[in-house]
Amino acid sequence: MTNAEWAAVRPLLPVPAWLQGRGGRPEGYCHRQLLDAIRYLVAGGISWRAMPADFPDWGRVYAFFRGWREHGLITEFHDRLRGKVREREGREAEPTAGIIDAQSVRAAATVPAASRGYDGGKKVPGRKQHIVIDTLGWLLVIAAVTAANIGDRDAATGLLTRLRRLHRDIPLIWADGGYTGGLVGWCRDKLALTLEIVKRTDDMEGFVVLPRRWVAERTFAWLMNSRRLARDYETLPASSEAMIRWSMVTRMSRRLGRPRAAGRH
Repeated sequence: MTNAEWAAVRPLLPVPAWLQGRGGRPEGYCHRQLLDAIRYLVAGGISWRAMPADFPDWGRVYAFFRGWREHGLITEFHDRLRGKVREREGREAEPTAGIIDAQSVRAAATVPAASRGYDGGKKVPGRKQHIVIDTLGWLLVIAAVTAANIGDRDAATGLLTRLRRLHRDIPLIWADGGYTGGLVGWCRDKLALTLEIVKRTDDMEGFVVLPRRWVAERTFAWLMNSRRLARDYETLPASSEAMIRWSMVTRMSRRLGRPRAAGRH
């Protein structure tokens, strides 16, 4: 991280228990070193044991990653950053609309057979990432990372239920044609949520940028810039979800550390 990035993200970090008088002992490394190490791993696609000697020992870095994953600290940190980035863009911290989509990713040999499958539509063997984003492309709810053979509508029920619990002010979600059918009525009746399907019309030919749906495609493109996410290497789906959040943390912290453009408030 640059000094500007660190200055922006440091106040948003979860406070360790020992600083709050709740027990535990101080960590042996600065959080900046550990964050840089994990960001390096996600961006470069390296294995944990290949961590360069410039960073803390890989075991310490992995223990930090695992602790933040298991205690929900990466989710807390990610959501705080998202609120700050939205405010920087002139929006309210909490969104009022979202977009749901899914993407299948090939799985490495380290992924257990029980959590992988085959997406017949995309012809991809591996896992599927289900996300809900805001209209700027930032993650609201991530995913259920599931086997690739799980249908979009099947995973959407749990994902949208979680969205409604976490973001009560969102009344509208846009989706593609894969979410048509009974899910629209289920969202209306069970969640008081409007699920609006954005479809291609019959007169469209070739590549066409569809309203709202392009934002989700851009978010997936952002994620694929992190080489660790180009293929799913994680044994646990929870680790895959954490890697996705760390990728977005890197992008958001860079956005916060960037000087404001002229005329932006």
